[in-house]
Amino acid sequence: MTLPTNDGRLPMTTYKLANIIVDDSERAAKAPLLYCRASGPFSPDGEGAIRLYGAGTYDFATYFNAFSNKKWRTYASVDNVWLHLEVKGAAATLQLTRADAFALEPIPIEGTVRQLPASDEWVAIDVAYPDCPDELLAFTLTTEGELHLRRSCYRTEVAEERIRPVELALATTTFKKEEFVIPNIALVKEAILGSEDPIGSHFTMHVVDNGRTLDVEELQSDRVRIHPNDNVGGSGGFARGMIEAMRQEPVATHVLLMDDDVSVSPESIKRTYTLLTLLNDEYAEAFVSGAMLDYDIPDNQWEDIGFIDDMGHFMPLKPPLRMSLLKDVVINEDYECRKPDAYAAWWYCCIPVETIRREGLPLPLFVRSDDTEYGCRCHPKIMTMNGICVWHVSFHIRYNAAVERYQTTRNTLIANAVTGMSSSEHLLRQLKEGVQIELKKFNYDNALLAVEGLEDFLKGPAFIMERGRAEAKFMEKNRQAEKLKGFEELEGEVGPLDLDRVTIYEDSPRSLSDRLVDFASFNGQRGPLAPKPHGGGMPTIPNEGWLYPAGTIRGAEQLLSIDAFNRKGVVRTRDRARFKEVWKRYKRALKDYKRRKDEVEQAYRDVRDEITSTDYWMNYLGIE
Repeated sequence: MTLPTNDGRLPMTTYKLANIIVDDSERAAKAPLLYCRASGPFSPDGEGAIRLYGAGTYDFATYFNAFSNKKWRTYASVDNVWLHLEVKGAAATLQLTRADAFALEPIPIEGTVRQLPASDEWVAIDVAYPDCPDELLAFTLTTEGELHLRRSCYRTEVAEERIRPVELALATTTFKKEEFVIPNIALVKEAILGSEDPIGSHFTMHVVDNGRTLDVEELQSDRVRIHPNDNVGGSGGFARGMIEAMRQEPVATHVLLMDDDVSVSPESIKRTYTLLTLLNDEYAEAFVSGAMLDYDIPDNQWEDIGFIDDMGHFMPLKPPLRMSLLKDVVINEDYECRKPDAYAAWWYCCIPVETIRREGLPLPLFVRSDDTEYGCRCHPKIMTMNGICVWHVSFHIRYNAAVERYQTTRNTLIANAVTGMSSSEHLLRQLKEGVQIELKKFNYDNALLAVEGLEDFLKGPAFIMERGRAEAKFMEKNRQAEKLKGFEELEGEVGPLDLDRVTIYEDSPRSLSDRLVDFASFNGQRGPLAPKPHGGGMPTIPNEGWLYPAGTIRGAEQLLSIDAFNRKGVVRTRDRARFKEVWKRYKRALKDYKRRKDEVEQAYRDVRDEITSTDYWMNYLGIE
């Protein structure tokens, strides 16, 4: 839809852009600076308002409550901004503020101070911000006592013809994650479907239950739909969610994909909906990429846009940012995505349905690389904004070798064959590094998982197209992966564990000659060379597969690998015969790959349109 220009003759309407919010969750208690910087306490008052408990200064130039002025003016039909407050209680002073690219503290806007007299009744205040290009707009309240705020928000005046019709569908895929999914369903019912905001009548939630463990009768409602599903992984679950969004009545215009092991703020979803309704023509087909904040460190942002670097690694576009700091809140708004191979991860990614109809559904990859491939396939503009996010369980806590070694190896090769999102040389280099690291750490089981990922890629598309095989293969690889033991069981094997995080993660330096010996001998597993250990006993190393404590492990006969996050570990023993077996199998698979690479990659490309079609997925999922 091409939006008309407003020459002053079009009818205007007042339109809410973003609510002023605070939260009383455990997450908010850990990181109150996401909502307000205050000299006194604040909280929801239990009646839909915000309570500022006493005399003090309350600064709302924060991650959730500063207005993303630069982003709204870039993405949407917004050329004027108003602050709307409804207050009751003690007298206060209102000061409008802004933050530019170099702000460490909010900057007062001249001529915008308002005195708010004490009142026992609700009083509405509307104050216009001057036209400016700054990254953020916000406000500060200095109160003489307790003050309550309700229905407070940022607004704009917009021509009615510029408001796009949007029907937003949320699709979340879950496998036995009731502790996350059930609270998120309750949150959606209460705060979105039960809200007075426009989204309340233009929103449907689809929960694709790959574990078939949710109580459909208890959880389902008219606008919350539970879909018992075969265990087809994230790619199959999200494909089902996309299909259901296109089959619902009214048909969705956009599908918001969201992981199951997350906590979400309803305001993030509301802002996503509002943004979609006001998009200008340039961003009408853009994706919205929500940020991943750390579930345990709630103000720590890991990523909101990813890209594939020159070496084929999946990387966040931005450095880690602390959203309790105003400077990082500003920095987060200033990054522009100019990467041609950027993608929006599916922990929170909103996609136009027209794009799905044009580009198709995900590849049947089960888990890993489905979102990166889809982003690289579609090449969308990507929108991000402060306050649009989820809190996600850290990847370090849930390291899974079947995923990181087998699925990642197989699926990145498939995705690259289909979409060309990286280069085969870079992916092979990563595979070799992964196999070598695991072998040097005596982790033969997990090294073999990576080799089998390459072998199964070479079996061609028929291998992944067969219904039911993806789950069976994933379960098989989980059984093959190295098995860890709890600390208590481990102590029965090796004696008392005298451990701490410092010693687990520290490493020892190596000389050039050390490095050469380690490289030639695979840490004493081939040839006559045997590195001399730096110390006696059994070295302790971290369990994460991508870490390589080269100095600690050299010359050891046994290693104690510790998963500190989950209080588990395992003893590994050097085994030259096992090393030879895995390394020989890797070299054989690599030789086969080099011989058949072009043929196999072309086979995957030939079936792309088929395996991303709705007809294929309907049959694969067994739905009518």
